[in-house]
Amino acid sequence: MQKASANLIKDLKKQKRANTNLLFLDNPKIIIDAVNAGHKIKLALTTHESKLPIKVDEIYLTDYQTIETLSDVKTPQGVCVVLEYIQHIAKPPQANFLVLDGLQDPGNVGTLIRTAMASGFNDIYLIESVKETNSKMIRSTAGACFNVNLYSMTRAEFISKAQEWNLHLIKADMDGISIFEYNPSEMVGVVVGNEGNGVSPEVSSICKDVVKIPMKEGIESLNAGVSGAIIMYEINKNKF
Repeated sequence: MQKASANLIKDLKKQKRANTNLLFLDNPKIIIDAVNAGHKIKLALTTHESKLPIKVDEIYLTDYQTIETLSDVKTPQGVCVVLEYIQHIAKPPQANFLVLDGLQDPGNVGTLIRTAMASGFNDIYLIESVKETNSKMIRSTAGACFNVNLYSMTRAEFISKAQEWNLHLIKADMDGISIFEYNPSEMVGVVVGNEGNGVSPEVSSICKDVVKIPMKEGIESLNAGVSGAIIMYEINKNKF
């Protein structure tokens, strides 16, 4: 184990700001999940080698303050492992799936990914949304993002694939049919739109069905994570 140089730390900080295809992970469980999913370890920085949850060939000793600058939590655990993220090549879904259209809040995206996995939606398409390597998003999934199929693409790319694969998409809107009365006869994709603007006009134009979550008067809509969760669980309720 060698001491981390000032140039190495400077370069890592720069790459983290640039939001490259590198993962900066500071949670032992999530580090193990990422490695088990096939993402390759580049190096690790730690205040003490015993803090590493997994074997790493290239280890650098550093101080706690440096770990803090590479972490997004207030009290990191004294370790930061840098991995190369392996992006999934977009493939057709094999079962009911989730589409996130323009979501920008890492917490919302993380919640939806974790809920998707829990409710059996294992294929998730990120359309111009938070990047898969966003550390805040990864942390909010508690590692679930490494146990589902995440596909990041532009809106035009997704629309082209959706038409090629003949996907059946549904979106939520107060003018739709109640989700509790909706019984799809084929595989469907639940589309959750941007926190402020909803589903984009482009994606809305290829949605075949519109559903709503019945609510008490005076409430216009629910948080994206909450509404997505209700719809996914209702659609897959008979699979548990």
